[in-house]
Amino acid sequence: MDFRRHIKVVPLRGLQVVPFLNLFFLILVFLVFVTQLTSLTPFGVKLPKAITSDMMNGKEIKIVVTGENIMYVHDKIVTVHELKDFLAAARPSSSAVLIKADRRASIGRVVEIWDMGRSLGFSTINLAADREE
Repeated sequence: MDFRRHIKVVPLRGLQVVPFLNLFFLILVFLVFVTQLTSLTPFGVKLPKAITSDMMNGKEIKIVVTGENIMYVHDKIVTVHELKDFLAAARPSSSAVLIKADRRASIGRVVEIWDMGRSLGFSTINLAADREE
């Protein structure tokens, strides 16, 4: 008894689109979830919310202050003296400073950075905030 069927296998012609569409949608869903999970502020800094916040042009010096009052410039930890030296050296090329301070950061630390920028001659010093919805 021969149970084998004699089925003729026809080779597929052309490009199969359905697997590529499945892969495309899978990658799209992954990217949507990943972009929702990423934070736009570095080092886990949670900016305070404000109704009147405006966008900046991106050419200012960014100083990040964490909730533990640790200061970062260009993703490097800096001390008060290093920050002052950096601001003094950067003064000719930039006239604006943006302070991204965590909600839990000491107001004293923020005022110290603000005063340092003013004493070095920076004309514009801003605080970063998230827009309240």
